[in-house]
Amino acid sequence: MRYFSELAYQGTNYSGWQKQPNTPSIQATIEDAFSTILNTQVEVVGCGRTDAGVHASQYFLHFDFEGNFPPGLVKRVNRFLPPDIAINRIFEVEAGTNARFDATRRSYEYHLVLHKNPFEINTAWYFPFFKKLNLEKVNAAAKQLLSYNEFAPFCKTHTDVKTMICEVSRSEWVLDEKAGRMVYYISANRFLRGMVRLIAGMCLNAGLGKVSLAEVRQAMDAQTPLPNSWSVPPKGLFLSEVKYKKLFSKKEKARWT
Repeated sequence: MRYFSELAYQGTNYSGWQKQPNTPSIQATIEDAFSTILNTQVEVVGCGRTDAGVHASQYFLHFDFEGNFPPGLVKRVNRFLPPDIAINRIFEVEAGTNARFDATRRSYEYHLVLHKNPFEINTAWYFPFFKKLNLEKVNAAAKQLLSYNEFAPFCKTHTDVKTMICEVSRSEWVLDEKAGRMVYYISANRFLRGMVRLIAGMCLNAGLGKVSLAEVRQAMDAQTPLPNSWSVPPKGLFLSEVKYKKLFSKKEKARWT
């Protein structure tokens, strides 16, 4: 039987989603919890690979299991997991449904705080140069990307992907001065390695006058690196939504809480 789990996590203490030798990861921590509670080796497949220090307010994984779940599975797993990982639900899906390859859209948010905030040092990036930003250029740079479907300038080097094509459907910054926060929202069918942080850095550089909109267009047209490439810190980045065309089967009601 194949099951999906919806969860959330703060990635500060981890090397990222993917398990790696001799370093803590979200994937390995979850597999350890499920394997202990279900008394058998459980391997999970995630909907994407978040980098070290990146968070997820919505994330999906799948795993296979034969047998009956113990009562209160979600509560049991959550008691075993550390406080920075939370399982929200577990539900049965049709055989073959894949958390990674069946996702049709993913959305990310990048959070900037405009004032130093000791309570958000791990979940938002304090940006002290806000008053120097040209906000019109910041958003113009973001919206300019909607005209393209290849994003090689915003992919980290040494990646093994076969295509740079991404269908971006949203790219915009929203400012809430009253809350002292500016958030970048981006949605696409897929993302390249480091793509969101590089785009956020480009937009801020455009707002600071360190890169022009013409230079961004030139790099995108030629699919070459930007002259001043900047990857913003991971602490402000969240995977915020994952969409599936057909995730829930007739067995959707089979949930454990």
